[in-house]
Amino acid sequence: MQTRQRRPSRDKIDDDLELSMVCHRPEGLEQLEAQTNFNKKELQVLYRGFKNECPSGVVNEETFKQIYSQFFPHGDASTYAHYLFNAFDSSHNGSIKFEDFVTALSILLRGTTTEKLQWTFNLYDINRDGYINKEEMTDIVKAIYDMMGRFTYPALKTDTPKQHVDAFFQKMDKNRDGVVTLDEFILSCQEDENIMRSLQLFENVI
Repeated sequence: MQTRQRRPSRDKIDDDLELSMVCHRPEGLEQLEAQTNFNKKELQVLYRGFKNECPSGVVNEETFKQIYSQFFPHGDASTYAHYLFNAFDSSHNGSIKFEDFVTALSILLRGTTTEKLQWTFNLYDINRDGYINKEEMTDIVKAIYDMMGRFTYPALKTDTPKQHVDAFFQKMDKNRDGVVTLDEFILSCQEDENIMRSLQLFENVI
């Protein structure tokens, strides 16, 4: 009696084809498994979720904002989502591929403290010049407040963002030159438990 070979399922073939397109790498899951802190099964689950939300395999900024705003129905998440999108868009081409998404997620969920802080620094460094200035930090803080909406408690005064930014720079700007470098940022965060807790809150927003 002749044994029939099992053919790969249609879903499996489609997944492999789409993944190679999304990641632009023939290695697919194996390559991402080597680059991230996720195993193959976890990557498969993440990919299916990504594919369901983004059948085209890439996310543009408008779609990202729509998805992200669903988590904050009582506030305006559009500005913070814009900054977050830019942080996820590692190739700076105006779209997020599955590879971009899962690499960032790997850092945020399972990266070392230094990796997480470096990612957060890049989020705050809006113009990507290697420094965080007061204008950038103010924009980020205001965007977070806008996103939280009426759930921000106690009710915010108009000068509250400035107070938070001033406190941030008092701690971070070691040489008082008006900007915070990556080294200053990481060192200050690791030294201060309160700042680490605050950063954890910011990361939970993500």
